[in-house]
Amino acid sequence: MKKHQSRKKKDPIAGYSCNGRMWIENNGETFLGVGRVVLLQRIQEDGSIAAAARSMEMSYKHAWDLVDSMNRQASSPLVETSKGGKGGGGTRITEAGERAIAAFLELQRRFKIFLERETEDLKM
Repeated sequence: MKKHQSRKKKDPIAGYSCNGRMWIENNGETFLGVGRVVLLQRIQEDGSIAAAARSMEMSYKHAWDLVDSMNRQASSPLVETSKGGKGGGGTRITEAGERAIAAFLELQRRFKIFLERETEDLKM
């Protein structure tokens, strides 16, 4: 008979990790998610929905629809646009938009910590 050979114990979670996506809904409709927040940040940087859309390889129409959706759902607009004129038009993120970006990024940070803790506790 062969003697029982001991095997090296593997780390129970080696290779496994908990992952997930997070977004905020309002009455079943997406309000904020990673892509929408990136769009808001790009609008903030560029002062333009069109430029933000181009930088994300997204159509202007899709970007406008996302901005419109967020503005409709928010208690006050996250994005304001102004028509062209002597100084040209532009788009800006409102204070409510800045708060929404910051709140989402903080929530995302906490979600990442949650997933890391769950991975540490994972026993397979």
